[in-house]
Amino acid sequence: MPVIEVRWHGRGGQGGVTSAELLAKAAYYDGYKGVQAFPYFGAERRGAPVKAFTRISDKEINVRSQIYDPDVVAVLDASILDLIDVTEGLKPNGKVIVNTPKKPSEISVKRGHVYTYDGTGIALRYGLMVAGLPVVNTTMLGAFAKATGLVRLETVQKVIKEKWPGPVGERNAEGAREAYETCTD
Repeated sequence: MPVIEVRWHGRGGQGGVTSAELLAKAAYYDGYKGVQAFPYFGAERRGAPVKAFTRISDKEINVRSQIYDPDVVAVLDASILDLIDVTEGLKPNGKVIVNTPKKPSEISVKRGHVYTYDGTGIALRYGLMVAGLPVVNTTMLGAFAKATGLVRLETVQKVIKEKWPGPVGERNAEGAREAYETCTD
């Protein structure tokens, strides 16, 4: 298997960096030998566009650069689509997973196979809030598992519960399950 590269687009405070890390951990638990997760930081602040990255492979990964040609793009906030081309460098047959209540056919991107799910709605239903704002990082992990098949939903739920033991982890794991079930292409 070649190295699978994932680029995360979100806004500061939405949990994109945590998503990248939890995906790497889930991939490791599911048997991948090489995993990486890392953020791209500039002068970002809460609400500003941010990026994070995950690499997954069945072999050791030696590259340490940003991801310029991703296989998958995860978009935590659909308003970013109006600001930047999230599909820049996306490989042929690449996947774009967008948190939006819209249908995939309603999303305009330059390339890629689009998947959508209403992560914000799910976060609101399950009370996945920080500082009064919905946090969609764990819901994106469920949608990612469905859209790519690279990690199992059960493993995603396991790493979520490890990160947040107790009721918070349970609610986030249920949000990931709903995102998995409702993610469509």
